[in-house]
Amino acid sequence: MTARPAGALDTRESPWSFSAPWGTRGWITDLDGPVHWIEFGAPASNGHDNGRRAAPPVVFVHGLGGSHLNWVTIGPALAADRRAVALDLRGFGLTPGTRRTSTVTANVGLLDRFLREVIGTPAVLVGNSMGGLISILQSQANPDTVAGAVLLDPALPQLGQRPDPMVIGQFLTYAMPGAGELFLRASNSRVSPEQSVRRVLDLCFADPSRAAEPLVDALVALARARRHLTGAEAAFLGAARSTIRAVANPRRYQAVMAGVRAPVLLIQGELDRLVSLASARTAAAANPGWQTCYLPGVGHTPQLEVPELVVDAVGAWLSHHPALRAGRGVAS
Repeated sequence: MTARPAGALDTRESPWSFSAPWGTRGWITDLDGPVHWIEFGAPASNGHDNGRRAAPPVVFVHGLGGSHLNWVTIGPALAADRRAVALDLRGFGLTPGTRRTSTVTANVGLLDRFLREVIGTPAVLVGNSMGGLISILQSQANPDTVAGAVLLDPALPQLGQRPDPMVIGQFLTYAMPGAGELFLRASNSRVSPEQSVRRVLDLCFADPSRAAEPLVDALVALARARRHLTGAEAAFLGAARSTIRAVANPRRYQAVMAGVRAPVLLIQGELDRLVSLASARTAAAANPGWQTCYLPGVGHTPQLEVPELVVDAVGAWLSHHPALRAGRGVAS
């Protein structure tokens, strides 16, 4: 009999294995609908390690259009001394969703339930892009579930530089009712999964040649499987439009960021085409307690483009915070 991970009631082993080459196990937990997630290394069976309390686990939160595969390049290293899991938000990866359930607000609710019912102890959230936004919102609204937050190029109000014309045009199309649906439908009918993945890598990497081939192969396989899912386009647009709304009010967003009390590490690729370096520097200046790490020559997904640098930065940050090396309980 396959052992189920600790704390995960109504959980069964996943039939998919896209991330298996990186030593993961996949699971599906019923949280008012199936939620797919993976665990790096051996599943945790309890909260103790040789008589001492375990370090806070890491929970990875992907961005718009992402999935659990966004974390396979750094997950094994961060799982060396703590539990590390990555979930697929509603509407992404292998977790089904709808226009309503895939919004930022709805996925904050999903993350909160996942932390309480599957993880069961305050976690270090590691979020990229939209996942960084979701991690900020969770940290501010539900601080009892968050031990710390690593924000990798989080979605922020665009400040300080002229937006990339292709990016601004794409997101304006997403924002327009009807036009966004037509655009995605036409794109999916004309572009192969291989071409779709390469386009995303071209957008999110400063140097797409850094993408490891095993990762590309897994991303293409997942993209091919998602072509058979119903409602994926509507779910994507629900998430995209809610992300646009969330960053449209800089003053309100800054108030939320200022309300985060957990330790924060902000990592920013200096050649990010989606979130400007100026926006990241503004957020860091407004939150002087945050630790920052700027990566020259790196794009929007540092964990995939320069995983060794990200692992080193996160490891050093964790080692400087005693609270992140000692477990604590969580209210459920």
